[in-house]
Amino acid sequence: MELPKNTVRRVNACVLRLRDSPRFGRMVRRHLTVVTYTGRRSGRTFSTPVGYRRDGDTVRIGVQVPDAKAWWRNFLGDGGPISLHLDGADRPGHAVAHRDEKGRVSVTVTLTRPSAQETV
Repeated sequence: MELPKNTVRRVNACVLRLRDSPRFGRMVRRHLTVVTYTGRRSGRTFSTPVGYRRDGDTVRIGVQVPDAKAWWRNFLGDGGPISLHLDGADRPGHAVAHRDEKGRVSVTVTLTRPSAQETV
């Protein structure tokens, strides 16, 4: 079941407002981040809120209702570049999507550390 694009945009906008709210934002940001990526066919830049789990420089994103979502398909095969908003900053990384035998989809992001030149 695919939701109308207007509904998805409204829900995402509400989630982003909640994530940025002074009252609830801190709690929400522990479980939700915003991923930014470039569409593999369109070349356009997209941002969308997603739930995540982080372990050091590895972030795992479980895609709920994967057949109704398309963003994760940009990271099939060898994967591709992605940015996640974590700890108040955008963090670059490399994402790879995987669908298991039960049809569940997860995206694993390996965050990249800035080089010595970038930190100067």
